[in-house]
Amino acid sequence: MTSHDVVNAVRRIVHTRRVGHAGTLDPLATGVLVVMVGPTTRLARFLSGASKSYHAVIRLGVSTTTYDAAGEVVARRPVAVERAAVAAALAQFRGTLQQVPPMYSALKVRGKPLYKLARQGREIKRLPREVTVHELLLTAWNLPELTVEVTCSAGTYVRSLAHDLGELLGCGAHLTALTRTASGSFRIAESVSLAGLRALAEHGHLAEALLPPQAALAALPIVHLTPEQVRAVCHGQSVALEQAPDTNEIQAWDEEGHLVAVLIPVAEGRWRPNLVLAQSPRTQD
Repeated sequence: MTSHDVVNAVRRIVHTRRVGHAGTLDPLATGVLVVMVGPTTRLARFLSGASKSYHAVIRLGVSTTTYDAAGEVVARRPVAVERAAVAAALAQFRGTLQQVPPMYSALKVRGKPLYKLARQGREIKRLPREVTVHELLLTAWNLPELTVEVTCSAGTYVRSLAHDLGELLGCGAHLTALTRTASGSFRIAESVSLAGLRALAEHGHLAEALLPPQAALAALPIVHLTPEQVRAVCHGQSVALEQAPDTNEIQAWDEEGHLVAVLIPVAEGRWRPNLVLAQSPRTQD
């Protein structure tokens, strides 16, 4: 199931087309996919760049076209490595590095996804991209398989990490299983499955699975607006804020704790709406 398949399924469950996701999962991967519904789809930029965490199983000794178990085997090599050597190799992938995306990926070149070119038997030069691997730990060892826990920046291909690890060890490798355990502050333990979401909707309890839009803005400071300021912001006007934090963006709440807008500074002490999520109080009346 692709990330887009999940979006389509959620659309059917919640009966709206305004559904999006923040951070594509590979079709063979499982785990956390942050899904936005309704007006919260406009908050995607605050979510898609978040760091991701994964539980990954890597098979040494076999290389594939896709760098995972879905691809064709291109090489088999003997595996004669010690755990200490693998741990030392993993250490070389921690930190900031230049990673070449796999051919079998959704990245586009001249408007065409790389995976479509790969299916035509074509391979083109891909420019490396800077990614950051915050954590890469060996947690299980059962040759020819090993298990790692990864925390990395958005846009990092764990498949490529598996492939590159195999090349560094001289035996080749590919990814056999991948579970995203976290996306930013969203954890797998707090997630709901599609089946669970469907069941909640059928029993009229869909709201139990929905988080407030503020959950997408955890990194932004909060200010509270007066009713007059809420009205002004909802009409696109700037407002004066005393003791506003020294930052480029803030989330503004009304007196009842509802998210009104994301504000940006325009002059000394004045802030204007960059993104409005609340309706005008006049409209609500």
